[in-house]
Amino acid sequence: MAKRPGGELATRPLHFIWIADCSGSMAADGKIQALNTAIREALPHMRAVADENPNAEVLVRALSFGNGAHWHCSQPTPVADFKWTDLLADGLTDMGRALRLAAEQMHMPPMTDRALPPVLVLISDGQPTDDFASGLAQLMQEAWGKKAVRIAVAIGRDADTEVLQRFIGHPELKPLLANDPESLVRHIKWVSTAVLKSASAPASQAGGLPAGQNVPIPTPPVVPTDPQAADDVW
Repeated sequence: MAKRPGGELATRPLHFIWIADCSGSMAADGKIQALNTAIREALPHMRAVADENPNAEVLVRALSFGNGAHWHCSQPTPVADFKWTDLLADGLTDMGRALRLAAEQMHMPPMTDRALPPVLVLISDGQPTDDFASGLAQLMQEAWGKKAVRIAVAIGRDADTEVLQRFIGHPELKPLLANDPESLVRHIKWVSTAVLKSASAPASQAGGLPAGQNVPIPTPPVVPTDPQAADDVW
């Protein structure tokens, strides 16, 4: 904890949740392997950002969805201790179920009024096969669901960007398009560093934001395209 005159400054929890598509289509063209690699490579960068702001306690979890939705890592784990276990791909795309599971964790409790805005990162390469609208509605009924920084990564040309845009909920913030492994790594790193840094910044740095947005979102990186790498495009 950070020191201050008269005692220690208590940390504020920041919940960071990966919501990852593990449907059967993610097994094609190495998508699920690329996602596992991207998240694993991002972890040291997440730890570095967390170390820069000792007043925020970054707690990481992961949800996966395919046939149903499941907690891949159910316990809010300090980022310094978080280890990634590879996801496997199979089944449908029960995205709505995943959002309902996330919504259950946006209650008070287990959330507290001292928490920083959560970061929810939805990653998908397809279209929901269940009731996405009801899952999103349940998430948005929770106060912390509304306050959450909601980021979406669209993997490949078949991803339903309209659905991902509805999840984000801000017209000025678009889904991140990952059409190859390199762009996916860049996007995951950006979410893990720039977005995390903004979400964990002191509230005094978040003034003058658009209506409905309580965390300043940095400009996403421009991912260059390589016309010579057409065979690697998803």
